[in-house]
Amino acid sequence: MDEKKDLSVVVPLYNEEGNVRELHRKVLEACQALGKSFEIIFIDDGSNDETVKNCAGLSPLKLIKFRKNFGQTAAFDAGIKASAGEIIVMMDGDLQNDPADIGLLLEEMTKGYDVIAGWRWQRKDSLSKKIFSRGANLLRKILIQDKIHDSGCSLKAYKRLCFENVDLFGEMHRFIPAILEMQGFKVGEVKVSHHPRVHGKTKYNWKRGIKGFVDMISIWFWRKYAYRPLHLFGGNGIILSFAGFLILIWMVVEKIFFGASLSEKIWPLAGIFLVLVGIQLFIFGLLADILIKNYYKEQGQMNYSIKEITKL
Repeated sequence: MDEKKDLSVVVPLYNEEGNVRELHRKVLEACQALGKSFEIIFIDDGSNDETVKNCAGLSPLKLIKFRKNFGQTAAFDAGIKASAGEIIVMMDGDLQNDPADIGLLLEEMTKGYDVIAGWRWQRKDSLSKKIFSRGANLLRKILIQDKIHDSGCSLKAYKRLCFENVDLFGEMHRFIPAILEMQGFKVGEVKVSHHPRVHGKTKYNWKRGIKGFVDMISIWFWRKYAYRPLHLFGGNGIILSFAGFLILIWMVVEKIFFGASLSEKIWPLAGIFLVLVGIQLFIFGLLADILIKNYYKEQGQMNYSIKEITKL
């Protein structure tokens, strides 16, 4: 097992041949200026250029090479699991994040925070990317209701204990602070620098935006119903079944007391459909509730998080 460090800097790389050497130099200078023990971890996410070759001779460096491109979230997860630092700093490999800002994150963390997120308050991106980002931030605030301004900024610092029960999938690296906030960790933010990209091409596109939106919906569900899925599915199932019963009762009244013909009306079928869908949703809620309880039991977790226990 690696010797414990004060700080681990985790950086995913995908086709960043023009940035990697300068990036390492700047990260190294920033870490040395802090006067702490540190390690630098680069994760090559299946690059098909000279990124890995240009890492040769860089020291200190722990280089993790993926067999193919698995995505930025997977790279962050691999870097976290390979790290030995008490504080883990994540950042992009395109030199738009400034390694000199690492000290700002660590200084803010001393105020009692578990997580410090960078806020690119003066972004140097294209207009289309800014518009897309602001739309995503608006959706995030509605669905996830976290308190940070810029979830898309990869420059963030975390205490190691934040990741004891967290595995990253999909495009969830953007929402790590929101996930941790749901677990009771204290999240803060600090304004950081942002530079225009000089070398290479941006990896963000509409496909990643759709994946991020799907992950956002997943986190919304976990935030509101992770411990009580029966309330979501069972509650809606009862409402639909009740609406179906009301429709069917009204159809019976029309048939018996008003002699109405029901053969050409769609309402009897609608009533039966709503009753059946409602019953299915309720049963699905029961099964989801059982699965969730078994999941937490197998993980040795509960639906709460203890910060500390003090004996007086």
